[in-house]
Amino acid sequence: MPELPEVETVRRGLAAYVPGRTIGTVTVLNERAVRRHAAGPVDFGARLVGRSVTDVRRRGKYLWFVLDDGAFVLGHLGMSGQLLLPDPALPESPHLRVRMTFIGRGPGECGPPRELHFVDQRTFGGLLVCDTAVTRFGVDVPAPIEHIASDPLEAGFDPEAFTRRLTSRRTGLKRALLDQTLISGIGNIYADEALWRARLHYDRPTATLRRGQIDTLLRQLREVLGDAVRAGGTSFDSLYVDVNGQSGWFSRDLDAYGRTGQPCSRCATPIRRDSFMNRSSYSCPRCQRRPRPTKPGP
Repeated sequence: MPELPEVETVRRGLAAYVPGRTIGTVTVLNERAVRRHAAGPVDFGARLVGRSVTDVRRRGKYLWFVLDDGAFVLGHLGMSGQLLLPDPALPESPHLRVRMTFIGRGPGECGPPRELHFVDQRTFGGLLVCDTAVTRFGVDVPAPIEHIASDPLEAGFDPEAFTRRLTSRRTGLKRALLDQTLISGIGNIYADEALWRARLHYDRPTATLRRGQIDTLLRQLREVLGDAVRAGGTSFDSLYVDVNGQSGWFSRDLDAYGRTGQPCSRCATPIRRDSFMNRSSYSCPRCQRRPRPTKPGP
């Protein structure tokens, strides 16, 4: 599933083209793509035609367009969703779900305006139009995602509040990092990478973490997410691409995720893979010591 760096890469590509443009037509080719828009696909399109996009924003794994009438187009990419500005000379994707066209051209542009395509092979992602904003962690976000916590790259992210909430949990560290109501944008890949950089085991009880360890973890989370954004995200196949269909290259810089049996780049110990929450977790057995089992009480 796309995580913060992949979604931020898409947001930046859209932000360079879409703001200031007026939506001309909206065609929903698969109703499942707008299933979260309660009023249905016809209303979804009607709400957008003639509206101009003023901004493109993101929180965690969600992104949204701000419209000139105060509404939002909220999107989640799910497992395989893509928001593309495709080359009109190329054939459309067989997994095209929603097509938007824009009116007019930008400064210096020639030829027909580019279209915006929502492509989703597995149809787990989706789009909806929302009228209501809620201030959450100091930022106005669409009401459907008010439960989503701020992410480590937000200017208003509060390390003190995160530390209090983290250490009050009675769970393992990686489980906490994957909880989007505690900290958003982090999935399996970047949790493993940040934990490797911080030398913390994924099953470390959150209540046992010292303040210095949490500070180190937050610093490594910010660094690995920032490194991945600069690399255009992590692409293992054609599903994870930017708005122009280009893959990111952060997979070349992974230190833990997907490197089972390969030597740790710090100590040369083979990277270990464990089953974790119906997925996998990768760590160095030497650099990231497994926590000792807690003794039962009397």
